[in-house]
Amino acid sequence: MNLNPNYILQVRGLCKSFSGVVALNNVQLDLRRGEVHALMGENGAGKSTFMKIIMGLLPADAGEVVFEGNVLKNSSVQQNLKKGIVLIHQEILAVPELSVAQNIFLGRETHNFWGWLNDADINQKATQLLAQMGLNIAATTPMKHLSVAQTQMVEIAKAIANDAKVLIMDEPTSAISDKEVAMLFGIIKDLKNKGVAIVYISHKMDEIYQIADAITVLRDGQYITTKSTHELNQNALIACMVGREITQLFPEFTAKKGEIVLSVKHLARRGQFADVNFDLRAGEVLGVAGLMGAGRTEIARVLFGLDQADAGEIWIKNQKVRIKSPQDAFKNGIGYVSEDRKGWGFVPKMSVKHNLSLASLRRHTKNGWVKKASENTATAKAIKDLQIKASSPDQAVMYLSGGNQQKVVIGKVLLAKPNVVILDEPTRGVDVGAKFEIYKLISALTHNGIAVVLISSELPEIVGMSDRILVLAKGKQTALLSKQEATQETIMQYAVQ
Repeated sequence: MNLNPNYILQVRGLCKSFSGVVALNNVQLDLRRGEVHALMGENGAGKSTFMKIIMGLLPADAGEVVFEGNVLKNSSVQQNLKKGIVLIHQEILAVPELSVAQNIFLGRETHNFWGWLNDADINQKATQLLAQMGLNIAATTPMKHLSVAQTQMVEIAKAIANDAKVLIMDEPTSAISDKEVAMLFGIIKDLKNKGVAIVYISHKMDEIYQIADAITVLRDGQYITTKSTHELNQNALIACMVGREITQLFPEFTAKKGEIVLSVKHLARRGQFADVNFDLRAGEVLGVAGLMGAGRTEIARVLFGLDQADAGEIWIKNQKVRIKSPQDAFKNGIGYVSEDRKGWGFVPKMSVKHNLSLASLRRHTKNGWVKKASENTATAKAIKDLQIKASSPDQAVMYLSGGNQQKVVIGKVLLAKPNVVILDEPTRGVDVGAKFEIYKLISALTHNGIAVVLISSELPEIVGMSDRILVLAKGKQTALLSKQEATQETIMQYAVQ
């Protein structure tokens, strides 16, 4: 390898296979000090495998990783951390029972004269660090009491505390609010000024063009290109990622609107939302927009029976109903895809087939026994219709890409044959190609007469996919906009009231 002193990290010819399946083939990367380098690619392109090899979590089959002029050979995670290579995982790896400070300094604790853990010292250091980041979190708070967004920010604080020279961020904004994203971008700018090199993995195009200096694209485990950000516009980037041009991200919606299938009247849950009202017709997409904490997911949980309303009414096809549980929701034709697909959407070690049939097993049982032929036929059709990429129906869902995991979760709900589908952040953490497939699926649902409630933090998605848009602010309904009235600016005006 020709070493260049301008680069803190160089990778050449990296290869990795799992049981004969090629994950990486001849991948390369050049990373400068003080640079934000975006690593882009669809789910399954090999980004996570690439980063795990650099971090020391996986061994490479071939190729070299050179850090500060030295080849990394069989380096452990701990050794790489000491060198200054730090990875912020997409999946949060906090220890819930320990405090914020104990998590930040886990493995690097200080001790007093007698050898005991010096909690006072790490609490003081953590408090200073959190204050520098603008985070209003007490260092002594147990991690289990934090929100997902707060937990993600603590993980970022942990990386900074490790004195990183190379910081790898894997989807760092997937679970944080716009305000926290702005804070993170400020932190990234400070780290750049200090010479820290950052590898930034994200599916959010707007973020990439805000903060990245250069972009490297992987596709199907292959290195495609590296360009400076200003050399690669968004359409060209998408074409590099998916191997084809996507000229129209959002499909045309031409489904006819049918009868009212769901009515919500003065629905309220104390401390979360109040006086929510809307009607939903067959074949319609109702977008639900609002800032984090506005009450979007809380409404979905009440409609699906995970939580109970304190006031208001739910009507299904002109009949008032009480939904006390998810079983009640399914019986009334309501399906729900949670925003937390890994926590609530599927059983990781269970197969694709068995995850798909979970919500509709009654359709495939007789006298308490599962009719395997019926289950196999239904799930095989779902795999084909949804274009789920799996080695077989028996492959564990945990080994699928994020986009294909999401398709399994959606497929599970659809096999229960609902009239209303609630999709909570259905494209979070999936690439642009998988997003396009999910959008086409939503369009197909409406053409089949299914009504969709679409909850999303991405305003282009809400505007591009919705027939009408319900806007929430601090638990209150502030607007119900038609497609003609809705713009990103208008939605934000109502979302910040």
